[in-house]
Amino acid sequence: MLIHTIDVYVNVNCKRNVPTGAYTTHPSTTVGCAARAAQPDMAHFRCRGGLAALVLACTTFGALAQDSVVGYIKTVQAQASVVAGGQTSDARPGMPLQLGNTIRTGPNASVGVTFKDNTTMSLGPGTELVIDEYLFSPQKGDLKLAASLTRGTLYYISGVIAKLKPESVSVRTPTGLIGVRGTQFLAKVDPKDQE
Repeated sequence: MLIHTIDVYVNVNCKRNVPTGAYTTHPSTTVGCAARAAQPDMAHFRCRGGLAALVLACTTFGALAQDSVVGYIKTVQAQASVVAGGQTSDARPGMPLQLGNTIRTGPNASVGVTFKDNTTMSLGPGTELVIDEYLFSPQKGDLKLAASLTRGTLYYISGVIAKLKPESVSVRTPTGLIGVRGTQFLAKVDPKDQE
């Protein structure tokens, strides 16, 4: 049998449960296939088998991608961006964050970030923050949050990591290292400190 064309489409609509980090599929999720062949029944059979593999691959990729997410942008005021893998994107609420991401705010902007352990960070105008390390597996005792504030202001409120293992949270600045021993702090990197 000769199949002239196969069109596969996957339209997945997911909803994320923020406290658990789990994704559920919305009822409007559709997966389909269209094939043009001399024997349509056989083309449909082959396409469905290929489609099952495609769905399995998408599900596996989605689970792996979810594991690498450390937090999400919750609020954005004015111009802000996220740099990931050398690519700059406009920051938007709901945007996932991963290790190595750099969050930047413009001169009149602010960004609110919530990590998986419910740590929150608010970045003020003209701020740059890099997510250096993040581990959150309380069952295994793997807890760590490290970030670098290279410029601007940061208001930090502790989440689960700081409550269970406060020595595992740190924020590096150009002039020193902030170790978290309380529930909140405000840090400002003065432009003179960058010289």
